[in-house]
Amino acid sequence: MGKGIFTSGTWEEKSDEIFFADFKFSVTHHYLVQESTDKEGKDELLEDVIPQSMQDLLCMNNDFPPRAHCLVRWYGLREFVVIAPAAHSDAVLSESKCNLLLSSVSIALGNTGCQVPLFVQIHHKWRRMYVGECQGPGVRTDFEMVHLRKVPNQYTHLSGLLDIFKSKIGCPLTPLPPVSIAIRFTYVLQDWQQYFWPQQPPDIDALVGGEVGGLEFGKLPFGACEDPISELHLATTWPHLTEGIIVDNDVYSDLDPIQAPHWSVRVRKAENPQCLLGDFVTEFFKICRRKESTDEILGRSAFEEEGKETADITHALSKLTEPASVPIHKLSVSNMVHTAKKKIRKHRGVEESPLNNDVLNTILLFLFPDAVSEKPLDVTTSTDNNYPPSESEDYNLYNQFKSAPSDSLTYKLALCLCMINFYHGGLKGVAHLWQEFVLEMRFRWENNFLIPGLASGPPDLRCCLLHQKLQMLNCCIERKKARDEGKKSSASDNVTNIYPGDAGKAGDHLGPDDLKETDKDKGEVGKSWDSWSDSEEEFFECLSDTEELKGNGQESGKKGGPKEMANLRPEGRLYQHGKLTLLHNGEPLYIPVTQEPAPMTEDLLEEQSEVLAKLGTSAEGAHLRARMQSACLLSDMESFKAANPGCSLEDFVRWYSPRDYVEEEVIDEKGNVVLKGELSARMKIPSNMWVEAWETAKPVPARRQRRLFDDTREAEKVLHYLAIQKPADLARHLLPSVIHAAVLKVKEEESLENISSVKKIIKQIISHSSKVLHFPNPEDKKLEEIIHQITNVEALIARARSLKAKFGTEKCEQEEEKEDLERFVSCLLEQPEVLVTGAGRGHAGRIIHKLFVNAQRAAAMTPPEEESKRMGSPEERRQNSVSDFPPPAGREFILRTTVPRPAPYSKALPQRMYSVLTKEDFRLAGAFSSDTSFF
Repeated sequence: MGKGIFTSGTWEEKSDEIFFADFKFSVTHHYLVQESTDKEGKDELLEDVIPQSMQDLLCMNNDFPPRAHCLVRWYGLREFVVIAPAAHSDAVLSESKCNLLLSSVSIALGNTGCQVPLFVQIHHKWRRMYVGECQGPGVRTDFEMVHLRKVPNQYTHLSGLLDIFKSKIGCPLTPLPPVSIAIRFTYVLQDWQQYFWPQQPPDIDALVGGEVGGLEFGKLPFGACEDPISELHLATTWPHLTEGIIVDNDVYSDLDPIQAPHWSVRVRKAENPQCLLGDFVTEFFKICRRKESTDEILGRSAFEEEGKETADITHALSKLTEPASVPIHKLSVSNMVHTAKKKIRKHRGVEESPLNNDVLNTILLFLFPDAVSEKPLDVTTSTDNNYPPSESEDYNLYNQFKSAPSDSLTYKLALCLCMINFYHGGLKGVAHLWQEFVLEMRFRWENNFLIPGLASGPPDLRCCLLHQKLQMLNCCIERKKARDEGKKSSASDNVTNIYPGDAGKAGDHLGPDDLKETDKDKGEVGKSWDSWSDSEEEFFECLSDTEELKGNGQESGKKGGPKEMANLRPEGRLYQHGKLTLLHNGEPLYIPVTQEPAPMTEDLLEEQSEVLAKLGTSAEGAHLRARMQSACLLSDMESFKAANPGCSLEDFVRWYSPRDYVEEEVIDEKGNVVLKGELSARMKIPSNMWVEAWETAKPVPARRQRRLFDDTREAEKVLHYLAIQKPADLARHLLPSVIHAAVLKVKEEESLENISSVKKIIKQIISHSSKVLHFPNPEDKKLEEIIHQITNVEALIARARSLKAKFGTEKCEQEEEKEDLERFVSCLLEQPEVLVTGAGRGHAGRIIHKLFVNAQRAAAMTPPEEESKRMGSPEERRQNSVSDFPPPAGREFILRTTVPRPAPYSKALPQRMYSVLTKEDFRLAGAFSSDTSFF
C-alpha cells in the first residue's frame, strides 16, 4: 500500500440502522477509496491467501497517520465496519450483552464469508472502546482493547510493553521471531512568550487629531488580537526498529528526540481567535438588526426646547407662505435647519454628544475634503492614493458587489460608520454622524455646492441605492447651479433680462444668429434659464410670444401649413446639421437645444414600470402609457419646431430617428434618377404617437418649456429619503461597501504574504458575494456566511504571520534557506502534518530545537517549590534541568511480528499491538490472529 495513502486518499462511509434484540444500532462501513490496480490474476482467490486486513496489520507505510479514524490509527486498516448504539446516550455496558453481540457478529461473518473486520462499540462513547473480529479462510483475527486512566508503572517503556505482547501471543516456538517496532514520541511546545505575537492593536487615540489625522479613517484594521497559533507539536519517529537494537526501560532510554530519524510537526490553531477585521464587519452587520430610528436613538428632546428660535422651525412653512415684510431669504429652509443644528448642539451639551467634536470634524474633513478651503472646489475624485487605480479589477469589484467605487463618498462613509460603530459610541455614534451627514447634504443643496467623491452624470445603476441617491442629488445641484448662474448672467445682461412676454421685443434687436450664438455658448445645461421656475405647475403657453413676434398669432400656425409656420423667428438653435435641409423650403436643418432626459435611480425606475404596468392593456391605458413615455419626445419636437420654422414631421424624423425615413432611388418624368423619401410603415399607422405628438407640439424653445426634470422636487425627495433612513437601513445599504472594503483589505494583506490557498479562498468569497449581494435584501444567513469566510481568511493570514515571526523567515541570510523555511511555513498552514527535512539536523529542525530549549529555560526559572513538585526526586531534577525537551506528551508504540498460533504447526500469521500513553490515558489495541484449521 502506498506511503501516506491514509492521509492523502479519500475515505468514504455508508451508514444504515438496524434493530437487534429491541435495541437500535447504526452500522457504518468505512473504506479507503482506491484506484483499481488489481491484476487479473487476483480474481481467483487462492485458498491460502489471508484477508487484506490481516496483511495490512504488517504494512509499515502508514504508521501514525496524522488525520484518520481512531481504528485506522490503532490497527492500520483500510476497510472495516462499525456497529454502535444509534442513540448518542446509549451504551452497551454489561458483559453478557457484549458477549451476545460478539458471538452474533462471529456467526454472521462465518455465514456470509465476509472478510472485512467487524467492530462493536462497547462502554460509553467517550471511551472509544471497540472489540471486533475478522474471518478468512481458516484464519481469524481478534481485535481487543484495554483502556485505563492511570498508566501502570511497568508499561511506561518499551521493555514492559514487549513483555505484554509476548505473553499475549503465547507463541509455542522457543526462540521467538524478532519483533519489529515503530515508535513515536510527541513533544508539545506551548510557551511561545519570547516570540511575541506581532499584532499591535490599533491606536485609537491616533485615529483622531495628532499627526495621523484623518488618514486612518479610510483604512480597516487587520489581524488577530491574540496569537492564532496556540501550540506546536513535534513528533519524533523511529519507524523501523528491531527488538534488541534499542534499550528503553525504567532506568535508561536510548530514545533521544534529537537522534530520531524522522521529525514531523503540526501546529494547533487557536479556536476562533479574535480578529479585528472580522469583528469590525460583524459589529457593523449587527446594526442591520436594530429597529430604532435615528430620533429614538439620539432622543427627540433635541427639538423640544421652548424658545424663540425653535418657533421659527415649527412655523417655518406658515411663515414662508404668509405675506410678510421680512425679506424671505432669511427664512429659507436651510437657515432653519442650521438653527436646528445649533440648538441640537446647545441642548445636547458636549459631554452628552455621542461623538466628540474632534472626532466629528476629523471625519467630516475626511468625507468632504473640499470643505477646507473657503470656496468648496468641485471635487469629483479623491486625491488619496490608498485606493486601487480605477482601471484595475479590484476597483471594479463594486460592479459585482453592487457597492460603490472605492474612491467614492459612499464607500468612505461606510468605512467611517464602521469605525465609529466600533470605537466611538456604537449605534449612537452612527446615528449622530448620519444626522450630520444629512444636514451637510441639505446645506450643499441649498448653497449649490457639489458633493465631492461622486462620478458626474446620471445615477450609476450598478452601485447601491444610497450611492445612486447621492448622485441624483448631485444632478439636482448641477441643474440648480446652472439655472442660478443663468439667472445671474441674465440680470447683468440687459438684453436677456426681460419677462417672457417681452421676449419678442427684445428679439427684434437680435438677429437669429445672435440668438443662436448665445444659446450655443450656454450649452445644453445653461440655456437662458431666466424664465424657468421652481414650481412644476408653472409653464408657458407660446401664445404671447408668437403673437408678438409676427402678429399672425397661434391660429395661423394651426390653420396654415408649414408655410405660415416658416414666418416664425427661429429660436433655440444649437448648430447646423451637416448638409440636411428642410424638405419644404430648402432651409438648412438646425439641431435644437433640447432638455436632457430626467436621471433616474433604480427605485424610481421600478416605480415607473409598476405604474406603466398597472395601466393595463385597454385602449385608454395604452394611450396614457404612451403619453407618459412620450414626454421627452414632445419636448424635443417643440424645440425642433422652434429651431426650424416651417419644418415637417419628416424633417424631425430624419434627425431624430433616421431609420424611420426610408429613401429610395426613383426615375422622375424627365428620366433622371432622384432620391424619393417617405416615412416608414410604423410612422404611417393612423393616429400613431409620433403624429399625435407632432400635431400637439408648439414651437417652444427648450428654455421656455415645462421642465422634464424638476430638480427642486427630486432633491427634496432625496433629502427626505436620507432623513428617514434608520441606522439599520443605512447599514443594509452600506454593507456591500463594507464587504467590498474588507475583501480589498484581505487581498492587500495576502499579497504581502503570497499564500496560494488564501488566493483561492478569496476568489471563492468574491464569486459567492457577487451572487448574494446582487439581489435586493439578501438573507442574513448568507451575509453571515460571507463575513465568516472573510474572518477565516484573516485568521489564516494571521497564522502565516505568526509562524513566520516564530521561525524567523525574515532573518535568514541565505536565500535558499529562506525559501525552504517559507515553503515549510506554508505547508504547516495547509497540511495536517509536515515532515521536517533533515529531522533535527535540518534548518527548520534546528530552529524547532532552539524553540524547545528556550521554552525549557523559561520553565526552569519557576519558583523552586513548584519545580520540586513537578520534577520529583533531586536525581530526576538534575537530569531534567539539562534536557532540551520536556517529557513527551504522548508516546506511541507499534509492535509487530508473524508467528504460528495457537500451535507450533499452525500457519504463521500477523500479530500487532498498538499502545499509546499520555498523561491521563493508557490504551492498548491488539490484533491477534490464529489459525482455525490447524490448532
